[in-house]
Amino acid sequence: MDKQNQTYSKRKLLLLSFFFDALGMLSYIFPPIDFIWAPLSSYLMVKLYKGNVGKVGAVVSFMEEAIPGLSFVPSFTLVWIYVHILKKN
Repeated sequence: MDKQNQTYSKRKLLLLSFFFDALGMLSYIFPPIDFIWAPLSSYLMVKLYKGNVGKVGAVVSFMEEAIPGLSFVPSFTLVWIYVHILKKN
């Protein structure tokens, strides 16, 4: 994969992360959405981020969405930062 495609993929993944984090924050407006979003966010985390990072992210994402009041944590964006910025160093 060339550098331009990698940049596009990273950018696309970041935008998806923002979108999924925004969906998670909808529970402040409509709390019952957490019953659907908590397991779905875990599934999406495993699909977007492979390996142990995705598995740990899925558990954290599920807990964050399942526990009332923690939906403000941008778990998808934090995993993206870990994978694409912190882990590279």
